[in-house]
Amino acid sequence: MPERYRPIGYLTQLVRRRTSDRVRCGPFASMHYSAGAIGSAYLPKLLGCYERELTTVVEAVCSERPKLIVDIGAAEGYYAVGLARRNPQARVIAFEQNPAGRIALERMCWLNGVHDRVDVRGHCSPADLEPALQGGLEPSPHNGKGPFVLCDVEGDEGFLLDPKAVPGLKSAWLLVETHDFIHPGITELLQARFAATHLVQQIWQEPRLGAEFPFQSIGTAMLPKSYLDWAVSEWRPVRMSWLWMKPHG
Repeated sequence: MPERYRPIGYLTQLVRRRTSDRVRCGPFASMHYSAGAIGSAYLPKLLGCYERELTTVVEAVCSERPKLIVDIGAAEGYYAVGLARRNPQARVIAFEQNPAGRIALERMCWLNGVHDRVDVRGHCSPADLEPALQGGLEPSPHNGKGPFVLCDVEGDEGFLLDPKAVPGLKSAWLLVETHDFIHPGITELLQARFAATHLVQQIWQEPRLGAEFPFQSIGTAMLPKSYLDWAVSEWRPVRMSWLWMKPHG
């Protein structure tokens, strides 16, 4: 059976057609999107509900007009490109170790006209991160804030986000997806590391419901509810959380 007639293929084509391959809503609404995602759910990104728990954080970051944004684990560029579009004053450094991810990220940059402001790099270590932050360590004269760092590295956040090894993190705004199911206790470890320099808030993932799927058709009416649940799901293995950390002062 051709993929477009299979339930998942049908839903994917329906969303792509109804959105014209642009993010439907949310903080990155109207962003051109590629034909797939690297290591994460694709349809929620097109629908604009992907990691919706972080919308308030994204808006807060954009309101501060950072000069430097560093995305570690950028994949195909949902945040790197989305934030570049929202922050024309900023330079974006996007680390992605997967070669397929870097190819998709480069394509997303060109699709959205931000290729001249997004610096795509490969593997990130503490020795790579500190020099990357140097360009944004000096606070901007109009906002007094350091760089914004977004980190989603599937369990390596404890290795990378160490202010002793990377002093530039002490003045950075940080949004980190934590992976306790890979490294138990990593959330508490990061909270302790940054308690002296940052105000730390934990944000929890919210449930997703198939009733939120916005496009109705004869096909969707015939599908079992589980497929619409899948369409808005982010395929998390457990309930995830993020740490939103703002420097004191």
